[in-house]
Amino acid sequence: MMKKTHPFAYEVNVTAAQRIRGIILGVVLFPVRITLATLFFLLMWPIARLRLAGLSEAERAEPVRGWRRWLFHHIMVFLSRAAFFSMGFLWIRVKGRQARLKEAPVLVVAPHSGFLDMLVLCTTGLPMVVSRSENCRLPVIGALLEFNQSVLVSRKDPESRKKCVSQICERVTSDGRWPQMLMFPEGTTTNGRALIKFKPGAFLAGVPVQPVLLHYPGEPDTVRWTWKGLTWLGTLWHTTSQIYTSVTVEFLPVYTPSQEEKQNPDLYAESVQKLMAKALRVPATDYVMEGRFPVKKLGNLSLPLEPPAQETLKLLREHGLTNARVETVMNNVIDSCHSGQSTIVTADHLTTLLGLKDRKTAVKICSLYSKDDTVDLRQVCLSVSAVSGFRSLESLIHTVFTWYDSDQDGLLSAGDLSGLMGALVGIPQYEVEEMYSALTTRGRPTEASLQDLLMTHPVYRKVLREYLQSSGLADGNHNGIPNGNNNGIYSVSPPTAQA
Repeated sequence: MMKKTHPFAYEVNVTAAQRIRGIILGVVLFPVRITLATLFFLLMWPIARLRLAGLSEAERAEPVRGWRRWLFHHIMVFLSRAAFFSMGFLWIRVKGRQARLKEAPVLVVAPHSGFLDMLVLCTTGLPMVVSRSENCRLPVIGALLEFNQSVLVSRKDPESRKKCVSQICERVTSDGRWPQMLMFPEGTTTNGRALIKFKPGAFLAGVPVQPVLLHYPGEPDTVRWTWKGLTWLGTLWHTTSQIYTSVTVEFLPVYTPSQEEKQNPDLYAESVQKLMAKALRVPATDYVMEGRFPVKKLGNLSLPLEPPAQETLKLLREHGLTNARVETVMNNVIDSCHSGQSTIVTADHLTTLLGLKDRKTAVKICSLYSKDDTVDLRQVCLSVSAVSGFRSLESLIHTVFTWYDSDQDGLLSAGDLSGLMGALVGIPQYEVEEMYSALTTRGRPTEASLQDLLMTHPVYRKVLREYLQSSGLADGNHNGIPNGNNNGIYSVSPPTAQA
């Protein structure tokens, strides 16, 4: 299969005429519009603080009522709309009817394209949102979250996540005491050409939800802010350089879950995702953003949509290394790992090992696998060898099994399997319990059992067929020159394929 662009990448396509017009208009419109928007946000800052001023912690934990709500709420709705108006969203077209609070306590919005999607809050009456607790420390943003009485969560703190779930369920089942809650169930931004897997947070309480679609029909489409593509500043520049930006907010009918969906939030989320995808005429996929990597889930394994090994091969070939030379280098690296020396190396050491002329390429390779200028050689050589067909399947499994059998007793633990699969696919694997269970049901978790699992299991054999099996592995050609059209790289299902 050919590799196609996935939902986490987006580039603005503009003609030469559009680019020239954008530069001319941007020189005038960008500073004016950003100044006006900043002014409106600064006006919101003290008003947001006034809403809860003088209230105790216990009172702040209850929904705001009376004059504090109706007085400040309408002012904030006006200023919020004015801020987006100043950035070029002159009209917001609305289709359908927003459900009343008791009809649907939760609004689920998709696709999530970027930070400018926040304009949907103006249209829906500033419902509550869920936000990272770290955002409370930001000027203006922290005050707005306080005004909104947002549910705050620290993703690094398990207790905070539990508290967040409890608060969400409490508020959406409060029988109208709390306002509606608005959530972006994708949890991250995409290019809008597919819906990625919905997170279950909006569906945990099992209450009815109203799906809300965001459309940006204008050309060029400049609002997308994705994992790969425009920076947030680039998004602002391109958007404010347009005379105006079109947006449509479409309210779909309320979705009431079945009894089975109430008991299974993942099933509920999947049903709503498919319904919204059908209305948008885009595919519903099982893609997610996991840490720094966009991935496709296979069982509980996370398979990268842009594998580090693929990019490593590209960098090495751009550096002038032939396929044969890359194979020799990988074999040398494997030998050095067998020598018993530390497998964690710096970018300087990697430069020498790979025979590179400059350190920059080594630093880039390190960044594909880790957050700093160090890398585990085992991950590099195993993942690159896996996608290139430099070694036979049996040789590859034997090598990786030997390295990750921590007790050297010929048996894998769950932790060993986690490291082993992470090395093969090039990114960490944190959820291998399901795979380890499948492995141990075949007997003792030996090298032969692992090979049998990867060759015959209906789910995990796809790791070889779709992600690790290059044409070189398929036909026994191990000279480092892959055959066919796969070019020795991962074969990734395109985002247009239904999940």
